[in-house]
Amino acid sequence: MSISKTYNPKEVEDKWYQFWLENKFFKSVPDEREPYTIVIPPPNVTGVLHMGHMLNNTIQDVLVRRARMKGKNACWVPGTDHASIATEAKVVAMLKEKGIDKKDLSRAEFLNYAYEWKDKYGGIILDQLKKLGASCDWDRTAFTMDPALSEAVIDTFIHLHKKGLIYRGVRMVNWDPKGLTAVSDEEVIRKEVNQKLYFIKYQVSSSKNQETENGESKDLILDTQYLTIATTRPETIMADAAICVNPNDERYHHLKGKKVFVPLINREIPVIEDEYVTMDFGTGCLKVTPAHDLNDYELGQKHHLPVIDILNDDGTLNEKAQILIGEDRFIARKKIAKMLEESGNLEKVEDYKSQIGFSERTDAAIEPKLSMQWFCNMGEMAGPALEYVNNGDVKLIPDKFINTYRHWMGNVKDWCISRQLWWGQQIPAWYASNGEVVVAKTAEEALSQFKLKTGNSQLTTEDLKQDEDVVDTWFSSWLWPISVFDPTVFGNPESEGNADLNYYYPTNDLVTAPEILFFWVARMIMAGHEFRGKAPFENVYLTGIVRDKLGRKMSKSLGNSPDPLDLIEKYGADGVRVGMLLCSPAGNDIMFDESSCEQGRNFANKIWNAFRLVKGWSLTPTLSEGEGAANAIAIAWFDARFNEALAEIEHNYSQYRLSEALMATYKLVWDDFCAWYLEMVKPAYQQPIDAATYKATISFFENLLKVLHPFMPFLTEELWHDEVFGERAERECCIVAQLPNAVVTNPKLLSEIDLVKQVVSEIRNIRNTKQISPKEALSLAVKVNSEIDFKAYQNIIFKLANITELNIVVEKLAGAASFMAGRDEFFIPLAGNIDVEAEKERITKEIAYLNGFLKAVNAKLSNERFVQNAKPEIVAVEQNKKADAEAKIAILEESLKAL
Repeated sequence: MSISKTYNPKEVEDKWYQFWLENKFFKSVPDEREPYTIVIPPPNVTGVLHMGHMLNNTIQDVLVRRARMKGKNACWVPGTDHASIATEAKVVAMLKEKGIDKKDLSRAEFLNYAYEWKDKYGGIILDQLKKLGASCDWDRTAFTMDPALSEAVIDTFIHLHKKGLIYRGVRMVNWDPKGLTAVSDEEVIRKEVNQKLYFIKYQVSSSKNQETENGESKDLILDTQYLTIATTRPETIMADAAICVNPNDERYHHLKGKKVFVPLINREIPVIEDEYVTMDFGTGCLKVTPAHDLNDYELGQKHHLPVIDILNDDGTLNEKAQILIGEDRFIARKKIAKMLEESGNLEKVEDYKSQIGFSERTDAAIEPKLSMQWFCNMGEMAGPALEYVNNGDVKLIPDKFINTYRHWMGNVKDWCISRQLWWGQQIPAWYASNGEVVVAKTAEEALSQFKLKTGNSQLTTEDLKQDEDVVDTWFSSWLWPISVFDPTVFGNPESEGNADLNYYYPTNDLVTAPEILFFWVARMIMAGHEFRGKAPFENVYLTGIVRDKLGRKMSKSLGNSPDPLDLIEKYGADGVRVGMLLCSPAGNDIMFDESSCEQGRNFANKIWNAFRLVKGWSLTPTLSEGEGAANAIAIAWFDARFNEALAEIEHNYSQYRLSEALMATYKLVWDDFCAWYLEMVKPAYQQPIDAATYKATISFFENLLKVLHPFMPFLTEELWHDEVFGERAERECCIVAQLPNAVVTNPKLLSEIDLVKQVVSEIRNIRNTKQISPKEALSLAVKVNSEIDFKAYQNIIFKLANITELNIVVEKLAGAASFMAGRDEFFIPLAGNIDVEAEKERITKEIAYLNGFLKAVNAKLSNERFVQNAKPEIVAVEQNKKADAEAKIAILEESLKAL
């Protein structure tokens, strides 16, 4: 095929993606091959592609494409999450624009609107992933509210309820006043915010105390006193049930058994004692508000205090507040502060910073709230899930997250799984008119249970009402690695499962973000153990957060996040993939700079231009003896270098160091192949190349395309089909080409060519510093101190450095520019007198550099801990560095004396 002057990603990407789809290259069905399986972390149907998605899905695609090229049956299952809170908020907003209030709709009517919204917007992000090159098996696309997956959720609820792991009760929960639902601890984002600390005065009650003296009782009127309480939430004082002090705090011993008045409403509450109170925070007095703080609630339970809930579900004050009824909690805070000041009950206000919880979905400040909810007991399931990680059956990459995982699993709390929403799987619980509840899959099954339970044969399904709530979105996604293959096993945990489940489960790798390590990853491990008796994956690759150059997390609100599709439009999908991966070590945050994508695009152009160069060569049967020998060495060297690099790349893959694997590939292509090999074998202008060298070069290029393909699928597929590689069958594509295996290299040749490259680079540096034209031929002399035969490599040096002769000398050449490569000394006789002072200065600087290097090496070798703990080969490397540096310094000092 003809190849254009410049690479145009737009002409290539859609063409090849459509070709892959039409030819079912992404499709997977069970067969005799080894499976390689990844399930996508399902993005929310509300989502559009952002930089985090770009990174996560590029990594997954690299792993899947590599597995496919390794001959494995690669299956990447895509799908989306129904995202209860976020989606319901979107639908409610859409209805509001149409003048429709959710309250005016039936559940069925609302769900019709929700599905209409999902059908219109829910697939956008998956279509965007195709632009990135994601090679998912799109025929397997799943949705967490697909009928079969929803049934799996209901079956799971019933199964765990039968085991006693799901229960219903009143507990303090995280309440989202904007989403009007409970959320789990893991859906609460802690942020440090600037607040005010209000110091409020509570008047001590002057009640009468009965004392007995000589058998007679008398009344004692106490003097009026005040207790000062520091709080950030004055709007909750109307819910105060007590004032608590530390029993060891001598300042408040006299208040034992006393009562105080709540300001503004003058309700009397007791002073209690508990060591929970910190004496050195604020005034050492704590207002106890059991309905609006988790710790206060536990304190209230311990001391049998009343619970006074003064907030409505939307965060406004209710009738129990007695004042400011209907006001929003934050408006009420300001108004009450003013009222306290006017009444003389506000002593002072100080600036204060503290951590506040915000809803992950709506960004509303979380309100602790006592609520009747459904909970899942996590303690029993946490043990096996922890053991999988402890014994290495599930590997966290990087392993620095293991301690975080252990901490979470060792302090696991029961999971609030009910949500006060309509979008989601409705809880399979049914209530009779007397409040009794049964858990069943259908109203008919519930009716049978009630009849059996009560003996009332007159009951009908009309007498029953299903729970209005839905289960937490994560209650569906924790089943994901199983439910996408066989959702029926949850109704029958003893089931062997279908062919897909038995072939693809457990999956191989999971790529996700550390922030959902507990509430998704850990829970999937729990569900995997509960329903299949094994963990759902072997490796969990944890990506970092994508940040801008200033270290800020990329977000639309900050305006510091580029549109991924705009990046693809500008730099091409391959360029963006390379740009993202070059700066993304596992588990570490990515400081993203658009220049990385530019670097990726430049890399694509480099490969394209290198291919154009090779494709443009004409052929001749043979070359001169010297050129042929030089090319033969170049071919042998690059073959060895390719296999050396391939082993390094494979090792990096095995350690999930994808950034390092890409960088090793990048250097192999840009430096070794383009900058050195092609220059070694490239014929002179308009001259032909010999057939043997051409054949070897084409073979090298083909192997490089294979290694590059997981990172740069579009460019490699385009070049793969050029006629220079011979005629290919229709399905003989790069996407399924067999990756080469590394073979034993030639370390001697590699070492000697490295020395030759150093010689060429030094000659070029001398030309540059002394302003000698590259076209001006020079001669070269070498005083050999090593065992290398430079004559064997002279034709390569001649060609790359424009040298016309190479002489072996036994003495140093006076009046010549000199340099060292390894332990060997090189001299370039220059026309006219050499600038002796400049040469002395250059050598002196080099000696100084080597002395600094030697000092660092000696420091390492004199460190007993290093020598004792490091591997012997690593210590040997450092000792060799020392010997080489000392030898070079000695030779340079001799050269300095000779000037």
